[in-house]
Amino acid sequence: MNTQNRPYFRSTDYIGSTRYRKLSMASLVIAIDGPAASGKGTLARKIAERLGFAYLDTGAIYRCTAHYLLRELGADADDTAAAIKAAEYVRDHLNAEMLSNPDLRVEDVARATSKVAANEKVREILLNAQREYAKAPPEVNGLPTGGAILDGRDIGTVVCPAADVKLYVTASTEIRAQRRFDELALKGEKVIYDDVLSDMAERDQRDSERSVAPLKPAADAFIIDTSNESPKDVLSRAIDIIRGHLAEQVAKNAP
Repeated sequence: MNTQNRPYFRSTDYIGSTRYRKLSMASLVIAIDGPAASGKGTLARKIAERLGFAYLDTGAIYRCTAHYLLRELGADADDTAAAIKAAEYVRDHLNAEMLSNPDLRVEDVARATSKVAANEKVREILLNAQREYAKAPPEVNGLPTGGAILDGRDIGTVVCPAADVKLYVTASTEIRAQRRFDELALKGEKVIYDDVLSDMAERDQRDSERSVAPLKPAADAFIIDTSNESPKDVLSRAIDIIRGHLAEQVAKNAP
């Protein structure tokens, strides 16, 4: 039997629990939220690879919108009408090539993304696309998947409030700024750490104080601080949380 895309839960984790095995193979939704450069994207991709789940970086959808707004429409990020037009274009033409465009990661697109994402109409346009992905995740490597992992800033609170597991990944502002600085420097961009730190703080404030879907952990989210942990340790902790959650669900459903 090909188990390439089956969730990586060892049968010995909860011995003798047929309910656990059945539940662990069901289609699950895992919501991962957090601020920029917290490591949530890396964690989401690693969990998806480990469990054989479909993965959607919802932030990339907003970056695509900001990119189209700046590059194709030649508009400013504060132009509400243009932002709505860009969101409608992305909704209707979204594909893997758009999501993997390296230009989505440049600084002006990143700054514009935060502003575009605060637009209530833009979020409304893109919301259903994200929910449909979670409801019916695409195949992975040509095989049905065990579930979907979505990462962003309001997945557990707005997009998928009924997600099976919710993680909120964070780190100190200084460490996140250093990560972003290193990332940009590695790409050959000339950046100043203090500027990156300032931009990071401004974006955090804008994301957390916006009136529509502000950045905040869901009430039932597990908080993971990656400030002083390696990606490997963070992944291990997240997998333990997911396993523990499934075990609790088995216990609740036991006769």
